Amino acid sequence: MPNPIARLVGGVPMPLIVIGPDLLVAEANTAAQALFAVSGEGLVGRHHGLLIRAPEVLGAIERALMQGQGSVVRLVTAQASHDQVYEVTVTPLHEGVLLAFADLTEAEQMDRMRRDFVANVSHELRTPLTAISGFIETLRAAAKDDPDARGRFLAIMAAEAERMNRLVRDLLHLSRVEAEERIRPETRVDLAAVARSVADSLQPLARGSDVQLALIGAQDEALVRADADQMVQVLTNLTENAIKYGSPAGTTVTLALSRESGPRGPVLRVEVVDQGAGIDARHIPRLTERFYRVDSHRSRAMGGTGLGLAIVKHIVQRHRGRLVIESEIGNGSKFSILLPMA
Repeated sequence: MPNPIARLVGGVPMPLIVIGPDLLVAEANTAAQALFAVSGEGLVGRHHGLLIRAPEVLGAIERALMQGQGSVVRLVTAQASHDQVYEVTVTPLHEGVLLAFADLTEAEQMDRMRRDFVANVSHELRTPLTAISGFIETLRAAAKDDPDARGRFLAIMAAEAERMNRLVRDLLHLSRVEAEERIRPETRVDLAAVARSVADSLQPLARGSDVQLALIGAQDEALVRADADQMVQVLTNLTENAIKYGSPAGTTVTLALSRESGPRGPVLRVEVVDQGAGIDARHIPRLTERFYRVDSHRSRAMGGTGLGLAIVKHIVQRHRGRLVIESEIGNGSKFSILLPMA
């Protein structure tokens, strides 16, 4: 008949290890074996010091065995892409000690993201506010009776205020999209018509930048289950970015629609392709992060908030689609959205 302790440890989903008074692992459940990358019964019978090298955890185990003192300590294990953080509760038993590992990695990542987000928003708002405050002081003093300087400063202040307005607007958009992300749209929308409308609205921007805007594959109806306003926002954002940041004068930005087969049925592919300088591969995985910019100075000078691609990512996820970014230095960039067709 199985040991009652073994049955109890085996039935708990979080990693649990029982260390006996001989300092050897007496019991370990499947989650603990996965945590320490040991298969089968490989943990049982091994000295705990061969598995756990963290001094804080080893000290807690010693206090529990020698003094009967329980404690809670942190254990950080290095993984390929990130550190895994555990809260280890060390509990003395009648014979031995129980270790319970609570995974805090996701909670700590979310907390770090929150802190970074607040810091980034504060920085983005502080810069224009500092500029506006400085110009107000100047207008009150040295430029009080200088109409030329007053007009120039007021124009700069208006631009900085508009920059803050864009930032607040994008923050509200991002918050709304994240709140709705689990609710898939049900309305059937003709994305070809959306693409035609977006291309028409951005033609003046393209002409002003001496860029040709080409629309391909939007003649026939292309129905998807979508939020029409959000699709306009996605296509406008990607195409506008390609015109502003990705295309030197005399080049072409292409907005193309095509249909293909996917693992779960027909898929509509929407591509925005530019002929610009391209993006270094090290930047591509981070492009959809909030406030991440490849060229911060140029982005701010062009009125970018650093939130556009984050908004695009969340909208695409809400539509159960996929965003693919491909780029190579010297060969331009291609942003593709794959959406299931209605």
